[in-house]
Amino acid sequence: MKRLPWFVALALLVVPVVEIYVIIQIGQVIGGWPTVGLLLVESALGGWLIKREGSRAWNALRKAVETAKMPGKELADAALVLVGGTLLLTPGFVTDVFGFFFVLPFTRPLARKVLAAFLGRRIVAQLGGNPITGFMPGTYRPPTAEQADEARRRMSPDVVEGEVITPDDPPPTQTK
Repeated sequence: MKRLPWFVALALLVVPVVEIYVIIQIGQVIGGWPTVGLLLVESALGGWLIKREGSRAWNALRKAVETAKMPGKELADAALVLVGGTLLLTPGFVTDVFGFFFVLPFTRPLARKVLAAFLGRRIVAQLGGNPITGFMPGTYRPPTAEQADEARRRMSPDVVEGEVITPDDPPPTQTK
């Protein structure tokens, strides 16, 4: 089994501690019951928002597939709504901030750009390329002479060598 990346393991340890700290701090300012009420209201609002935006993202994805359009934006939106929904359903204020950022329709385009930039750099780095130009060394190899000849032959129109005989011409003589 693959090991979790170090930052995921660290997040699984740090995020609950931060959430508890923030909840305690807010509880000291507004009181215990109002804090619990605020967490419940955030969860209910998050659930409603997930249902609405998830449905929109799913419909957009389905429409893109039906029209044979590449669903890049729609897939990213669906992924962001899924991750944002998970964060919204997790109790806590810090995860709710990120969850709302991923799910709200007016902040999701910015989240999508951040996600695309992060994944683009990550993919290029995994493939050993340059993150600035995107060029990956070793991906272009000039064709061999045989490959070039084969490509030229495939690109040229079909040529059939022979003689054209018209009906007025005498039949060709056969030589042995």
